[in-house]
Amino acid sequence: MKEFIIGGARSGKSALAEQRAQTSHVQSGSHIVYIATAQAGDAEMARRIAHHRARRPAQWDCVEAPLELAAALRAHADDNACLVVDCLTLWLANLFFAGAAAAQAEAGAAPDCALLAGETTALIETLPRLPGRVILVSNEVGCGIVPPQPLPRLFADEQGRLNQRVAAVCERVTLVAAGLPLELKPCAD
Repeated sequence: MKEFIIGGARSGKSALAEQRAQTSHVQSGSHIVYIATAQAGDAEMARRIAHHRARRPAQWDCVEAPLELAAALRAHADDNACLVVDCLTLWLANLFFAGAAAAQAEAGAAPDCALLAGETTALIETLPRLPGRVILVSNEVGCGIVPPQPLPRLFADEQGRLNQRVAAVCERVTLVAAGLPLELKPCAD
């Protein structure tokens, strides 16, 4: 099963994903692989990463995949695995800054989103073919105003498009607000 959990910052989405992965482990004995997309570029992000690490069970494997997420999913998915991807928003930001899109958007030029387009397409094409369970976490950024600057505006647009594409290929989609899950697309089982 492919599951998508979205919500705002500090909404409880990661905790819900971890809880569902642990339930999967208890019910089916699945092996849990946490796929982290964050990069500790500053002290505050390093603290966030440490907080996430500290609350995960020690027996979970952790794989870092800041850019090539589809490849990491293919490498670790199997019938007895539950993969937790946290989070697509940081992954998308990594893609923006690894390629030329961020700098071009900030300069007012039409951004070259080839890296972003290639990796997001690879993710969408890979997800339905993966064995086992996959739980993806992402921020819902579409509830605010349209940013006045080109880069945040482009990022919000691309995040919204990515969230729509991922939701379309997942069997279950949950929105989390204030720690409360709201099933947008309940699973059939």
